[in-house]
Amino acid sequence: MSTPLASIRSNAVRKQSVLLLGGTGLVGTACLRLLARDDRVSEVRQLVRRASGAAVTGLNATNRVVEHLIDYDWPDADSDVFDVDAVICALGTTIRTAGSQAAFRKVDYEYPLRIAGIARRHGASHFAIVSAIGADPHARTFYSRVKGNVEEGLKKLDYPTLTIVRPSFLMGERTESRPLETIARHLGVYLPLKWRSISVERVARALVTEVLSDDTRGVNVIENDELHRAPPLCR
Repeated sequence: MSTPLASIRSNAVRKQSVLLLGGTGLVGTACLRLLARDDRVSEVRQLVRRASGAAVTGLNATNRVVEHLIDYDWPDADSDVFDVDAVICALGTTIRTAGSQAAFRKVDYEYPLRIAGIARRHGASHFAIVSAIGADPHARTFYSRVKGNVEEGLKKLDYPTLTIVRPSFLMGERTESRPLETIARHLGVYLPLKWRSISVERVARALVTEVLSDDTRGVNVIENDELHRAPPLCR
């Protein structure tokens, strides 16, 4: 007996298109590697300020990754590049690197909310973002307040699914020096899981897993200890 066409379609893996912000950074690069080789992904649209074609070519054996140049201050809100199923935001900087609190806020608050709003209007149903441990709009530190404010802003955009990942200090090879993260890596084994430094691969896997899952709905906050308790990474 032949299998009904409807049954074949229902059993097929639903492929998703994913918009990636911050794909040249530490977490974003790890996300890009995972997305580029995942058969559940139809296309990764990576937003970049400057073309990085060589890096994409090296990752893009499956021809899933496409770069799109963007001016985050003046994005083309009508562009079909925003016609995606989901968005992963790994944008992030430091006040020292940005040069001022205002510049930091632009990258970590204004840009994510701007792109999230545009993508939602184009029909994206899932937004996932790298936030930070201690994010709170009422926090005493400017950094944590900005992270808390962007979380609150995203909740107001009516995404069917919003994933917020709050890692502690990130372990990975950076091109810039971040002394606090270096110290945290050495002391991390002595800290509780809530504060212990975390590998960028675990953060990236959490983002990609949630975005490609059909089971998650509503606001899903993943704290640092949960990232540590996830099953061991495949080698």
